[in-house]
Amino acid sequence: MSKFLNQLRITEIFYSLQGESTTSGLPTVFVRLTGCPLRCTYCDTAYAFHGGKTLRMEDIQQQIAEYDCKRVCVTGGEPLAQPGCVPFMTQLCELGYQVSIETSGALDIAAIDKRVMIVMDLKTPSSNEAHRNLMTNLEHLKPQDQIKFVVGSREDYDWSRETINTYKLHETCEVLFSTSFEVLSPQTLAEWILEDKLPVRFQLQLHKYLWDDAPGH
Repeated sequence: MSKFLNQLRITEIFYSLQGESTTSGLPTVFVRLTGCPLRCTYCDTAYAFHGGKTLRMEDIQQQIAEYDCKRVCVTGGEPLAQPGCVPFMTQLCELGYQVSIETSGALDIAAIDKRVMIVMDLKTPSSNEAHRNLMTNLEHLKPQDQIKFVVGSREDYDWSRETINTYKLHETCEVLFSTSFEVLSPQTLAEWILEDKLPVRFQLQLHKYLWDDAPGH
């Protein structure tokens, strides 16, 4: 393995409760990779765009092991922007970890180990990055994976609803809706979902309510 596939640039490694997805509330080790090719308007991890520290795979694994937790979430930034991300997740699976990845959906997910749970964020219009959605990724999703829409306006909601219907996303995997934090009322989004009887899971970002979205949580 080349050195580029045996190392990752890391912004932080921390232990917290998962704040999103179907594993929300479960203790998890988060590995936040540095760098992202997107610049979404609602991004809440811009501090991970630059900096970070380059670490060898074995050093990252050692830090993960110190938390004595078998659930690991690989996030960013955009973790797939680093070539070592995919082999790193496979290594974690081989070590017996339950691995998930949070990805923008703008980069190809085909090579991701099938044991990894993918949480893919389809970019809504208000993100200003909807044109980056790689829709061929939908062909590679498994029933245990999830598609997330961050809704900041009625336009976002209508676009998300039409995307679900066009691609029959609810027949592929679980679909998650959350609000753009402090932009759209969660109650408003919940009422829209109920009114349209959408086959989606409404979620709040748990960490933002527990720790006011402080880094490291």
